Amino acid sequence: MTTPWLDTLLFGIYPYICLAVFFIGSWARFDRDQYTWKSDSSQLLRTGSLRWGSNLFHIGVLFLFFGHTVGMLTPHFLYEAFISAGNKQLMAMVSGGIAGLLGFVGVSILLHRRLSDPRIRATSKTSDIVLLLLLWLQLALGLATIPLSAKHLDGSMMMLLAEWAQRIVTFRSGGVELLADAGWIFKAHMALGMSIFLIFPFTRLVHVWSGFGTLAYVLRPYQVVRARRLNLPAGHMQSQDRRA
Repeated sequence: MTTPWLDTLLFGIYPYICLAVFFIGSWARFDRDQYTWKSDSSQLLRTGSLRWGSNLFHIGVLFLFFGHTVGMLTPHFLYEAFISAGNKQLMAMVSGGIAGLLGFVGVSILLHRRLSDPRIRATSKTSDIVLLLLLWLQLALGLATIPLSAKHLDGSMMMLLAEWAQRIVTFRSGGVELLADAGWIFKAHMALGMSIFLIFPFTRLVHVWSGFGTLAYVLRPYQVVRARRLNLPAGHMQSQDRRA
């Protein structure tokens, strides 16, 4: 059990430190070190297990990220007419458990690959290995929360955690007190998740921003492409194609 002052530090103050570093640090790195804004793929060194590990990890983690974002930050009154809190928690346990298992297997493959292959290990940064270890631990903690959630199938604990998250992002007080009865595994999972946001700007995770940035191409106007040869007679290119 954590003490009240530690709860206040971890779940009342620390979230804002992590968010500030996350946004300001990402902006500063993009502004000052754009050549480091990449995923530093090691695919050229060895492909084999990378394909399985990377695909499983990304499928699982992306589902978990959007699932946590929507599930935690959506107010209860917006969905209570369609699904009860208990059913929502059961759905989150099943879908999150499957996605978490996929992500855990994927990150385990990636971690083993990076530590066991001498060439990949030699070209890895310390931050690469630390990041994979933190992600492995975070996914393991997330899976460990499922048995605890099964003891609150009425959705009561999920509602408290969601209310805490919503109070944090809307700068409302009283969020820390909601976590008084939360188990240490829940709290460790939350604290480590915030810590990943804290180190985000200083690792290869910054390439996630580029993934979201590609959505801008959906709204980009069509490009007009013209031939570089100018002042050619009409049908010139077609006649060349027929001769070829």
